[in-house]
Amino acid sequence: MDLSIILKSQWKQLRGKAKEQWGELTDDDLDKVEGKLDQLVGLIQEKYDLSSSKAEAEVKKFLTGK
Repeated sequence: MDLSIILKSQWKQLRGKAKEQWGELTDDDLDKVEGKLDQLVGLIQEKYDLSSSKAEAEVKKFLTGK
């Protein structure tokens, strides 16, 4: 399952959940992401001072529930 396809196709629904999951994200941040996986990972990495792999793992868990 391609996570970038999930994110892009369901961005409007996932946007609010992302804001709940990562409270430091602003509406402006989420506007910039526009459903792009690499943008979301980079944003999580930056806002929460995580390594790239840790940020990717968090986003994957968020999208798959695993």
